[in-house]
Amino acid sequence: MISFRKLIWLVVIVLGFGLTGCAYVNTKTPFDTDLEKTDLGTKVGTAETYSLLWLVAWGDASYAAAARDGGITVLKHADQETFQVLLGLYTRIRVIVYGD
Repeated sequence: MISFRKLIWLVVIVLGFGLTGCAYVNTKTPFDTDLEKTDLGTKVGTAETYSLLWLVAWGDASYAAAARDGGITVLKHADQETFQVLLGLYTRIRVIVYGD
């Protein structure tokens, strides 16, 4: 039979691995795999999309919307920022494009 102390440790470990990143996530990742040759350009544009309560989502986080925002005609690089609270209860995804 498993002791109470071992059961508590097992629950703590499972919850620790299972709930990692569940309360708050704020990351920025590149959309490029050849980063040593990246030229960002002189202009920056952003576009966002949102989700609330897993029920509604709105926005346009496309490259075209971000390029339009920054007045960019030639895209050179893009990043994505993800901000999420409480398992996605509120989510914002932002695309950032760089170019000329």
